Amino acid sequence: MEKPDLRVMMTTFADNDSAFVAVKVLLEERLIACGTVLPGARSMYRWEGGVEEASEVIVLLKTDQEQASLCEKRLEEIHPYKVPEIITFTPESLPVAYASWAREALRNLQ
Repeated sequence: MEKPDLRVMMTTFADNDSAFVAVKVLLEERLIACGTVLPGARSMYRWEGGVEEASEVIVLLKTDQEQASLCEKRLEEIHPYKVPEIITFTPESLPVAYASWAREALRNLQ
């Protein structure tokens, strides 16, 4: 099986509401096929010279290689964080049924 062109982007938000708003915008603008909101994360990080700790919501966005850079740019524009975490992963493999669904969903988006 060929390597999938699906991309999974991960980002974090301070709360469910802002996460859902961003996912909805990206869906409506046809930049993603799916967004998964995972509340309950606890993050620790360095920021402006100190160590911070915060509750966050992890969001996984599914898109394809072609849309990934547009999605990242748009997410940077709408994200409430000054420096949003946006990390893109390329899966090594996917179940055939899921890859087919994602391909079809993205094809219908364009």
